[in-house]
Amino acid sequence: MAKKKETEAKKFNNPNVVGLKAQVLEQPITETLETNYMPYAMSVIVSRAIPEIDGFKPSHRKLLYTMFKMGLLNGARTKSANIVGQTMKLNPHGDAAIYETMVRLSAGYEALLTPFVDSKGNFGKVYSRDMSYAASRYTEARLSAICAEVFRDIDRDTVDFVDNYDGSMKEPTLLPTAFPNVLVSANSGIAVGMASMICGFNLNEVCETAINYLRDPEHDLFSTLPAPDFPTGGEIIFDRTEMENIYNTGRGSFKVRAKWRYLQKENIIEILEIPYTTTSEAVIDKVAELIKAGKIREINDMRDETDLGGLRLAIDLKRGVDPEKLMQKLFRMTTLQDAFPCNFNILIGGYPKVMGVREILDEWTAWRMECVRRRVFHELEKKKEKLHLLQGLGRILLDIDKAIEIIRGTELESEVVPNLMMGFGIDQIQAEYVAEIKLRNINREYILKRTAETEALEKDIEELEGILNSRRKIKSIIIDELRQINKKYITPRKSAIVYADEIEEYDEQQQIEDYPVTLFLSKEGYFKKITAQSLRMSGEQKYKDGDRLNISFESTNRGELLFLTDKQQMYKARVSDFDDVKASVLGIYLPSRLQMDEGESIITMIDPGDYKAHLLFFFENGKAARVELSAYETKTNRKKLVNAYSDKSPLRAVIRLSGEADLCCVSDDGRAIVFNTALLQPKTSRSAQGVAVMTLKARRTLDRAKLLEETEIKNVSRYRVRSLPAAGALLRPEDREEQQMSLIEE
Repeated sequence: MAKKKETEAKKFNNPNVVGLKAQVLEQPITETLETNYMPYAMSVIVSRAIPEIDGFKPSHRKLLYTMFKMGLLNGARTKSANIVGQTMKLNPHGDAAIYETMVRLSAGYEALLTPFVDSKGNFGKVYSRDMSYAASRYTEARLSAICAEVFRDIDRDTVDFVDNYDGSMKEPTLLPTAFPNVLVSANSGIAVGMASMICGFNLNEVCETAINYLRDPEHDLFSTLPAPDFPTGGEIIFDRTEMENIYNTGRGSFKVRAKWRYLQKENIIEILEIPYTTTSEAVIDKVAELIKAGKIREINDMRDETDLGGLRLAIDLKRGVDPEKLMQKLFRMTTLQDAFPCNFNILIGGYPKVMGVREILDEWTAWRMECVRRRVFHELEKKKEKLHLLQGLGRILLDIDKAIEIIRGTELESEVVPNLMMGFGIDQIQAEYVAEIKLRNINREYILKRTAETEALEKDIEELEGILNSRRKIKSIIIDELRQINKKYITPRKSAIVYADEIEEYDEQQQIEDYPVTLFLSKEGYFKKITAQSLRMSGEQKYKDGDRLNISFESTNRGELLFLTDKQQMYKARVSDFDDVKASVLGIYLPSRLQMDEGESIITMIDPGDYKAHLLFFFENGKAARVELSAYETKTNRKKLVNAYSDKSPLRAVIRLSGEADLCCVSDDGRAIVFNTALLQPKTSRSAQGVAVMTLKARRTLDRAKLLEETEIKNVSRYRVRSLPAAGALLRPEDREEQQMSLIEE
């Protein structure tokens, strides 16, 4: 048998053998992750999703460098399809991905404050979900003028070059941007286990900030860089604490809202700019949804009137509507006011790092200084080479006839250079240069002109060496370049700044009219909200055949409601969400209105008030759980809570408890106990099973529970217990109720 297994194993290892069952190999999960998953994760992080210190992702860099090599910086536009095809030499991810990258970098798409692609044709719009860009064969593009600063001195050894994916050509690892593009260009990316979300800042403000930071690392950033800036404009709600947190840590969020105006003649609100994080279609869809749900009644119609002049959303108002209050309401309920989450995650030396603005400027300064240092060193080496050649030419000046004689007297061409080296005491490079001089240039005038450059070269070399040895001089060069950029490329701020303490917050509760109402809930889930006046004038309550009242209580139109169901779920609603009705109608069927699960039924309705009371849950197995109502309070507009109570035993009663009180529990065999709620301690979990309150016999259950004051019990001392659980005493005839108790609420 062992021999047979060994033979099969050999066959399995032979690639020519097919049809055998796959051999199962045991491998630790950590090893699998390390060998299979981690390389993929690192590839996404380093080579795809996270921008680097030049402000570009690899896909951006490959596209722009291809366009630069195609001569599109100063040349005429060419078809986008041509650019996409050429870029595939560097980017193997397909033409669709490359063209999408070009669209985002284009001026036409308006996703960047400082676009890098000068586009012609339909490139779509960042603020529109449905306005698609045209195919690459229909559009044209070239590099924007600002790209001259992106590629400045790229051919002077300012950055490293590496082989492309097939080794057929070289591409830069970074682009030597002369300004902090990492802060100017908005960027977002989702990697594996991390993400990046960088908001854009105004080019002129960033350059001014960088200049001041180079002079003084303790410079107050807010004095020159007050807030981010977006190509879609809008209004940034400035909160100093929030913004300082973003500037210091690189994480946080701030709010952006739409810019609008009211046209009194037409009674129309015009929305001219929207937050960078939303689209015009998303806003219109949300407003339509709110109108349909009855949450906004002030609007007649909303239209998208966007044209070549830019974005324009028109809202037709009903007569007498206050536009200011309506916009406050829309800011709260739609994405006309949205939060921009910041996560300044940038690759530094191949490693992702979350940094604040000051740290980003520090990293960019160090990197840019290295670029300038490499450029200066490159110039220095070129000038030294030229000086070296001219020094050799100067030797020839001493005796031109001798040089001619050496060349004419040399029989073999290969011996010309060695003979010149020996004849004038120059090295091979100098001799090669002399030997290549044209016959017409072997005259005293030409040689004197060339050697006259020596003194100027020596001065230039001395100056360049001084720059290399001085950080102050390198910083001065960077500052001069930033000043030139600031002067040449004027980009007005598009996003206005509004201070948070100047904004009147929309209070939805204050906008809702408050008046007393009475609420009714039937056994089958029909709900009615009836005003006091209507209740006085109405007759008998109408219900479906077989249906009857479950619970009713008085409340106000600004109150909240909790609906407990038989599926351990709780639904939350506002009283104002429901229209006033008359007693003569059936009411609203809550399972449909609350979008409850199929087959789910409402047990009871609860008025949470200020959420400082308690809920008592009594279960069939004789246990009870006391839960604070605050456990059901939500800070968000969440309408549904799961695991509202324990599912270990069927629920028999729910009681809302405002303070300590006496309760009565009755089992199905007629035994009762009376106890004070102080014996029940609150539970921290909503789904707690609770503690035993009644000791039940086999196959017996807890039947009902209610407040003692609501029962017919006269002999209270007979059933009073001082500790739990207790078996209780049999009910006397005079203490029995005629009707069976049901689930109730105080």
